[in-house]
Amino acid sequence: MLDKYINLLLPCSLGLIWIWLTDSTDALMNYTAKPRVVLPPNYVKEMRPPSKKGSPVIVDFSIFVVDINSINVEDMDFRVDMFIHQRWNESRLEVSDDIFEEGDDYVTLLPEFFDNLWQPDPYFLNSKIAEIATLTHKFTSVTLYKNKTVRYAARMHAIIACQMEFQLYPMDIQVCPIYIESFSSNNQKVKLRWSDSGVTLNPELKLLQYNLGQPLELEESDGYMPEKVGNFSRLTVYFRFERQIGHHLIQTFAPSSLVVMLSWFSFWLGLDAIPGRVTLLVTCMLTLVTMFTGLRADIPPVAYVKALDLWMAGCMVSVFAALAEFVVVKVLDVQYQYQVNKIPKVLPMRISNMEKGQCTTVASWEGGAVRSRKSTQ
Repeated sequence: MLDKYINLLLPCSLGLIWIWLTDSTDALMNYTAKPRVVLPPNYVKEMRPPSKKGSPVIVDFSIFVVDINSINVEDMDFRVDMFIHQRWNESRLEVSDDIFEEGDDYVTLLPEFFDNLWQPDPYFLNSKIAEIATLTHKFTSVTLYKNKTVRYAARMHAIIACQMEFQLYPMDIQVCPIYIESFSSNNQKVKLRWSDSGVTLNPELKLLQYNLGQPLELEESDGYMPEKVGNFSRLTVYFRFERQIGHHLIQTFAPSSLVVMLSWFSFWLGLDAIPGRVTLLVTCMLTLVTMFTGLRADIPPVAYVKALDLWMAGCMVSVFAALAEFVVVKVLDVQYQYQVNKIPKVLPMRISNMEKGQCTTVASWEGGAVRSRKSTQ
């Protein structure tokens, strides 16, 4: 009896399982293929969207800066973590209302769908490395709006080269641009422009040694690239890194000023305190040299003179001047003492010679001078 029920239930169970698997497979295939229905049969992704005759495709570009770190003065570059957003209109898409949820005017598409679309190809012209962030997959998203606008977003990081100038170091301001340019489509085919948001910064963004000047300067231009032959649309954002002077006031300017003032104490020492004066001044000079050597390790060995070089040179010249003053005064003092000690030995000889000549000599010591006059009888 039990075998009879098993024989009846087994085909029914297998049939239900088959129906469930079929429905699940169809649902999965529909979910995967659903975005593809917006592509017309004759769609060619290598061709840019049609536009008015002679006008390029407009691509709006924006950046949200999450973090700026690793400002490397030796390699002259800095790292930026950011979200980039691109937006353009793809009029060839066939958008139907059934792909949108009720009340929404946009739908998020699968990343695979983006590979089947025409894509602008902007790149960072002065980047050393530019990569899309990944964990288990690339952090990208594609959004389609009812008005056939495509929005592409990605989380990425880039190491940007910057030609830094250190003439005013440590009071320098580094202006580092990021150039964004279309790679293969010239300005007659694709035009990049900043969106209304442009470039925005994370409110919690803080730098260790710099202040980031705001507002950021944005620029739209065309750049000529002889390697690619032609003019290409270019976007530029300028970051102004203003070095914080407080660190150098404590670590550089205050100690060196104290060392110079310490060398002035030698002026209150007597000329006979030769070991004390020389030891004090030489120690001050060696301290400044050691300090200067340590400061030079913080910046690349540039060929031109920096403001810090002038400051440290001025400090060392001040200490050297104090040492030179001591040497000059000591030499003059020795000569003066020699003249003072020489005059009293000469006076008795002159008086004795004058008495033999029947002359009356009046000698007086006034300011180191000897006066004589002949008496008349």
